Amino acid sequence: MTKNIQNTSQTVSLDEQSEKTTEQSTHVRLEAGAEHVGERLDRFISSSLEHYTRSRVKELIKTGHISRGEKVILEPNCRIKLGDIYDVELPPAAAAIPLAQDIPLDIAYEDEHLIVIDKPAGLVVHPATGHWSGTLVNALLFHCGDSLSGVGGVKRPGIVHRLDRYTSGLMVVAKNDTAHLGLSEQFADHGRQGPLTRAYTALVWGEISPKNGTVKSQIGRSPKNPLKMDVLKDGGKFAITHYETLKTYGVHDVSNRSAMKLGDNNAAVSKITCRLETGRTHQIRVHMTHLGHPLISDPVYATGFKTKADILPQKVQHAVQKLKRQALHASVLGFSHPVTGEYHEYSSDLPKDMEKLENLLQTL
Repeated sequence: MTKNIQNTSQTVSLDEQSEKTTEQSTHVRLEAGAEHVGERLDRFISSSLEHYTRSRVKELIKTGHISRGEKVILEPNCRIKLGDIYDVELPPAAAAIPLAQDIPLDIAYEDEHLIVIDKPAGLVVHPATGHWSGTLVNALLFHCGDSLSGVGGVKRPGIVHRLDRYTSGLMVVAKNDTAHLGLSEQFADHGRQGPLTRAYTALVWGEISPKNGTVKSQIGRSPKNPLKMDVLKDGGKFAITHYETLKTYGVHDVSNRSAMKLGDNNAAVSKITCRLETGRTHQIRVHMTHLGHPLISDPVYATGFKTKADILPQKVQHAVQKLKRQALHASVLGFSHPVTGEYHEYSSDLPKDMEKLENLLQTL
């Protein structure tokens, strides 16, 4: 049992520990019990402090924030002895470099550990070259404020998965190290063995055959265009996408039918749902293009289909032109809460631009 000089607890939260806070840091004193004899120092401390991962504790040790008596301990693998007393200095979370910006957010759920948001199309997730402001991270820094206890020692939201700029839909973001670690493990598993559930709704050109199926391939940078991803015979990373056709929308004027290359059917557009076993860049967009059915209005992968919209009635053509982004929406997100263990699942209706297009497609 970890023993604090004033308090004994197996896992000690900062408000329960013997501590004193300065403007720069919080100081915590821990005493090792018999069950910790022979344990590594980094494991002992991380198991005694809430919201501090082992990697974060290793960093604290190596930078001289842990001492025993008058001696500063710099070795994370230092072995614990009975009655050892360690003074731990916990520096405050460093201010995040991105600026906090008051950007409206559509919040599906929020607690002290995480937040689930419904990202609109056009919002970049993380600051990067060309987009140092106006991102989801900037918005979360403003909205969450002091509820961010720090991820990796920096007061910032923990991004555990991303959506392309012009893909809309549900995302979960961690507020502290504990949530970040738990969510990261689930997304690394991609729901193969764990509870993670992700489903995407898309509108694609043509009718997919078979209607339901699985695409398995290697995905990597296109050798012909470095701005695109592609299905590769060699190299890249293995990717699995399961798809299911929900509806197909036909065209009654088939005079220009050959332009759609639809064989013996009249379907112009299909509404599908996709579930991922992996999380590769542009995975759904690449796999649907590989099948010959790129996403409607995809500016990267459906450029060869721009003239194919001519087969559609004028109102539908205008809706396709106004979409100005790939018709892809992250519609379902489910996960095990990294702190409570409860299963959470959220769903999101199609955004207005995709909904308007689908309503028009239903008139075909």
